[in-house]
Amino acid sequence: MPLNLADVGAELVIQRIGGSPEVKKHLEDLGFHVGSNITVINKLGENVIVKVKDSRVAINDEMAHRIMI
Repeated sequence: MPLNLADVGAELVIQRIGGSPEVKKHLEDLGFHVGSNITVINKLGENVIVKVKDSRVAINDEMAHRIMI
């Protein structure tokens, strides 16, 4: 299931990251790695705010759709 469909407050594990190599690299630079634990903090319009490691990161719906949980 893509990240953008997860409920607020859900603690999840990243199973797969899709998209072009550039998109995958960008998401990895933000801290999204396969096997990492993340928590959905909030959803604001088209953005998803997640806790990755000790940081909060906002990504748009298109990027969140590429992260499979």
